[in-house]
Amino acid sequence: MASVNLDIDVLRTLVTAQRLGGFGRAAEQVGRSQSAVSQQIHKLEERVGLTLFRKQGRGLELTEAGETMLVYARKILELNDEAVTALRGAAIDGVVRFGLCADFAEVGLPAALGQFKRAHPGVRIEVTVDRNYLLLEKLDRGQLDLVLTLGHGARADAEKIAKVPLVWIGRAEGEPPWQPGQPVPLALFEAPCFCRTGAIDSLDAQGTPWRVTFTSPSLYGLLAAVEAGLGVTVRTPLGMPPALAVVGPRLGLPPLHNVDVSLHAVGGPTAPAAVRFKEIVRGVVEQTLVDARLTVPA
Repeated sequence: MASVNLDIDVLRTLVTAQRLGGFGRAAEQVGRSQSAVSQQIHKLEERVGLTLFRKQGRGLELTEAGETMLVYARKILELNDEAVTALRGAAIDGVVRFGLCADFAEVGLPAALGQFKRAHPGVRIEVTVDRNYLLLEKLDRGQLDLVLTLGHGARADAEKIAKVPLVWIGRAEGEPPWQPGQPVPLALFEAPCFCRTGAIDSLDAQGTPWRVTFTSPSLYGLLAAVEAGLGVTVRTPLGMPPALAVVGPRLGLPPLHNVDVSLHAVGGPTAPAAVRFKEIVRGVVEQTLVDARLTVPA
């Protein structure tokens, strides 16, 4: 049986279309017309002998074969890009000081670090996990080169990646940690914190009484307190432990707003290592949010 060679450009278009939610947006990013992108996908379907997309309402959705192709397309592109960056950047060295909030420390950081280290073994990465405002203070003082934050998209140096929802998080099973008529018990970060502000403002707007029952500077401390039944908290669903769940609708808690996911570098990263690391972090975070179905319209 003759070998079938897959076109890297077409695979990149396929992944881009799935990430951005359509051929039109993908066409803009890859610099082609929408008809040219559609033709690319059609040729790919002819090459593999399978239908990759089917109509769903006014749009398109991946078929089962398309989902399988997408998984392999991502792997092929990752290897392709690693090979190119390794060849072009073999001589890159230095240090990149990277800060990120705890929400991304487990779901996005390992993939980004692993991908970068394989391509640039000569670069040392120093990682700081902390609260958003503390990371930005360190960035402003020149103690960090790049920071990934939630809820700080209004800063002049913010490069927005996506918007994600804030949700009420509580125990997945069991009774609520308060009785009808009692104030809602809250487990929150110390001020300043946009999640704390969002929780309190939304409850006040609804006319629901509340009280802070647990305060911690640590996300893990907050989630442990919620799991122990000390209250509910407000965060993104990223990295939520299995014992916890989104409980807002079930408990009659008010809706919350969406927050920006942003990368920050004062003046923009200039060192080759920092520039490349930023590219990898952005790609990994975008894909993490797509896979978790957390990205919401801007």
